[in-house]
Amino acid sequence: MRDTADSNQYLAYETLSPGMQRMLQSVTGIHTARGPFAPEGRSKSNWKNMEVQTSDKAYEEMEHPVVRTHPETGRKMLFVNRTFTVRFKDMTEQESAPLLEYLFRHASDERFTCRFRWSQGAVAFWDNRAVLHHAVGDYSGYRREMRRVAISGDRPV
Repeated sequence: MRDTADSNQYLAYETLSPGMQRMLQSVTGIHTARGPFAPEGRSKSNWKNMEVQTSDKAYEEMEHPVVRTHPETGRKMLFVNRTFTVRFKDMTEQESAPLLEYLFRHASDERFTCRFRWSQGAVAFWDNRAVLHHAVGDYSGYRREMRRVAISGDRPV
């Protein structure tokens, strides 16, 4: 099949309770690539057939709002992800874990997800600022090969 799934983060935010929305407005997430992409990171086993180039800067911690406002639509969306969001500002990873786990599960809920079935010659476009992207692991025994173009983005606010 070789599918891709994208979860709409506008809907993820909009379906949170009003109380959760208010609370998250003032929360800052700490993001880093050290977990998945450091030489000893959890994605190391996925690098068998890839040439990966990183720098020490990729492992720095960055601060981003947990609720982001899209620069073009003005809509609010949830902005956390299991790969890069490691904790909340001024909190430990252990303190942050329960709420982050809830948000990760909520953000990827099937109700918000569109599943795209790849076929030869297929082209898909999505706005990385407003979706969680997930390459479905349904291609065992096959090589997943594609061309990707990414447009330089803005800093989340």
